[in-house]
Amino acid sequence: MRLDKVDLNLFVALDVIYTEQNLTRAAEILGVTQPAVSNALARLRATLNDELFVRTPKGMAPTPLTENIIPGVRDALQLLNASVRAADRFDPKKTKRMFRLSLNDVAEALFLPRLMHDLNIHAPGASVVSYYERRSELSLSMSSGKLDIAIDVPAAVDKDMHHHPLFKEQYVCAVRENHPDVHGDLTLEQYLDLEHIEVSSRKSGLGLVDHQLRKLGYERRVRLRLSHYLVVPEIVLNTNLALTVPSHWVRWTGMKTFELPFKVPELETHLIWHQSADGDLANRWLRERILALGQELQAGQP
Repeated sequence: MRLDKVDLNLFVALDVIYTEQNLTRAAEILGVTQPAVSNALARLRATLNDELFVRTPKGMAPTPLTENIIPGVRDALQLLNASVRAADRFDPKKTKRMFRLSLNDVAEALFLPRLMHDLNIHAPGASVVSYYERRSELSLSMSSGKLDIAIDVPAAVDKDMHHHPLFKEQYVCAVRENHPDVHGDLTLEQYLDLEHIEVSSRKSGLGLVDHQLRKLGYERRVRLRLSHYLVVPEIVLNTNLALTVPSHWVRWTGMKTFELPFKVPELETHLIWHQSADGDLANRWLRERILALGQELQAGQP
């Protein structure tokens, strides 16, 4: 008996034949010809090594094997039907969906408090797993179903990846209140005299700010380089170190910010998902919620 490559439609035919006990009526219900039903039955007989039904004056009578397997077959078909129907509707109030998001630490700080508050109201049974997936791995993780959505700068061009802008922000320089070396507008001379913190997920290499300075023929002094922002406010608020950072996150840190005295391109953050999830109603619903939160963030709403 080999069940590894059985056509599920054969079990649909089995269920209808069992109910009708007549091949002609089974064919009418299935919308196929009687020879097609007979062929399906023959394939199942060969697969299960059993007659499955025998002809009697009253119709097609099931064999003991058919009687034994039909409850499980019906349960499986009902489960499949329920799964298909669920794909056509999504009720956030009833969902138990676990959403898996790729967020760096700044995106977590900006979105997770808002998102969890939003889910608590609109989808109280939903849960979230957040971790950061490298941009080079996003497509594979999403196509395999391990990841639902990412919030990041636009990833490398991939025809299977979809994305939508969430918000744009300027880079600013942040220091502690009453910093002894920064007064009024921040000048380029003052900026270059400061000692700086650089946050980068890479172990080495120049970031966007340093590339822009190098184009102008300047170089800043980086006193501390680290891979995440969690501890940065504590350091800035208790030292004279400066941090150059996108503007949205820094609003809630207690640091004082200044417009940069040189041009740095705006940072554009996108909502990213895979083409395979484009029609997933749960994924679509979450994307709409996150896009709404991005609009609030862009408008400066708390």
